[in-house]
Amino acid sequence: MGLHRLSVVIADDSALYRQMLQNVLQRIPGVEVVGVAADGIEALAKVVEFRPDVLTLDVQMPRLDGLGVLRELRGRGSRTKAIMVSSLTAAGAPTTVEALMEGAFDVVPKPVGVDPHVARVAIHEALVEKLATVADMRFGPTATEASAGPAPDRSGNRSIDAIAIGTSTGGPQALRSLIPALPADLPVPLFIVQHMPAGFTASLAARLDDLAPLRVVEAAHGMPVTAGCVHVAAGGWHLTVDRQREAVQCVLDAGPLRLGCRPSFDSLLESLVPIYGSRLMAVVLTGMGQDGLAGCRAVKAAGGFVVAQSAAGCTVYGMPKAVIAAGLADAVLPLEAISAAVTACVRGRGTR
Repeated sequence: MGLHRLSVVIADDSALYRQMLQNVLQRIPGVEVVGVAADGIEALAKVVEFRPDVLTLDVQMPRLDGLGVLRELRGRGSRTKAIMVSSLTAAGAPTTVEALMEGAFDVVPKPVGVDPHVARVAIHEALVEKLATVADMRFGPTATEASAGPAPDRSGNRSIDAIAIGTSTGGPQALRSLIPALPADLPVPLFIVQHMPAGFTASLAARLDDLAPLRVVEAAHGMPVTAGCVHVAAGGWHLTVDRQREAVQCVLDAGPLRLGCRPSFDSLLESLVPIYGSRLMAVVLTGMGQDGLAGCRAVKAAGGFVVAQSAAGCTVYGMPKAVIAAGLADAVLPLEAISAAVTACVRGRGTR
C-alpha cells in the first residue's frame, strides 16, 4: 500500500474505539484517516464529503446502525468498501452477518475482555490484511483476472453424492444467493467453509436456514452427516468428516491454521475425498488467498468435479482464480448459474 494512498472514514459510537482505530490506522503505511463519525447519519455525511476508499463501520450505533448505513450506501451506488468492526456478542453477530450478506466487504472482530494492547495488536493485524486486499483491488493489475481464460465444460453425465463449498471475502453475500436457490429435495449432504471469525458462523447458518428450503446448521463435533442438510464449518475450527461403520459424521478440531485459515477448505475437501471419491463436487466461490487449491487437486485426482465462480461476480477473485489457473476447474460459472449446475449434477444430468 506504500505506493498508493487509501482513504478511510471511521464510524463508531465509542470515543475510545474511534481513537484506537485512528491510532491503529495511522500506523499503517499508505492509509490516511480522512474523517470520523459517532453515528450512522454522521457516517453517511462523511462518506459523501470525502468519498473514502474504506469505511470502518460499527454495527450498533445511534440514529442509524451499521446495517442501515450499508443499505443506504448500496442504494446510492457508493464504491466505498465497508469493513464491519464488531464485538463478538450474541446481540451483534446476527446484525454483522446480515451486513455481510448485504454486501459489506469484510468483518474485523473487536476483542472482548482482553488487555487494550492485545486488542490493538489484533485489530491492527486484521486491518492490515483487509486493507491490503482493498488496495490490491483498487490499484493492482486487473488484466490478470481473466488471464486463466474460461474452462471447458467437462461435466459429461455424472452423479454427485456430496457438495463442498468454500469461500472467504464476499462469501456471505454469495451464499445468500446460492443456498436459497437450491431445491429442498436435494438428496445429498452439503458442506460450507466460510472464512469467518468464531462467533459469527452460528448466525450465518441460522440466517441461511431462514432463507433456504434446505436445512442449514452449524456443524458440531460428532454430528451425523445428513442428506438434504447444509453443514456450516464453525469459525475457529477445522471441519472434517470420518466414517463410523455405515455413518459419516462431522469432526471438529482446533489444529494448526492452514494458509492462515481455520476452518480450512483444503482440510474439508481432503477428508471428503476418501469417502465420496469421484462423486464429490467442490464449489469455489469468491475469496482472497488460495485455500481450496490443494483440496481441489485431491478432488480431481479422485475423479471428482470442480466448479469455480467466474471473475466478474467475485468480491475478491483469489480462491477461484487459483483453482482456474491450475487447470482444476471443470466449469467456470457466474454465481447465478451455479445452483442450477449443482442441482443438475446431483440429479445425474451434468451441467448442460
